[in-house]
Amino acid sequence: MLTTNVMRILESSGIRFTSLEYEWDEEDLSGVHAAQVMGLSPETVFKTLVARGDKTGLSVFVIPVAEELDLKKCARASGNRAVEMIHVKELKPLTGYERGGCSPIGMKKNLPTFIDETALLLDEIAVSGGKRGVQIKLSPEELMRVCGARSADLIVY
Repeated sequence: MLTTNVMRILESSGIRFTSLEYEWDEEDLSGVHAAQVMGLSPETVFKTLVARGDKTGLSVFVIPVAEELDLKKCARASGNRAVEMIHVKELKPLTGYERGGCSPIGMKKNLPTFIDETALLLDEIAVSGGKRGVQIKLSPEELMRVCGARSADLIVY
């Protein structure tokens, strides 16, 4: 079983989690595909997105994989007038993670993090374990604690 930096951070913080490994596909790095391969409901698997605000700079947004980020809601939650997604080429230099393996835990810098409020309706959610093909399942409250995150309404309805 692979051990990632995300797992080490969770272990050192005393947070219980389960790790899952799956075969990832370079042609389909979507979270919906990952959920299907692992046999998990897409409502319980969350993706990590990074956006840049006009006032506060970078923020992290964690939402269900099948949902779309509402940039206006993200701007309000993060104290900005507007936010825009960073370019995929910026992801690794800014976070240390590559597309398809970006976790809200253990980024290069501690960035303001917001988790969609729907996570709090679930006992456990899955997020990237920091590498393609690795997910971790943990309680949303523990994820919020380890990331210093806040919950907010972040998705398009």
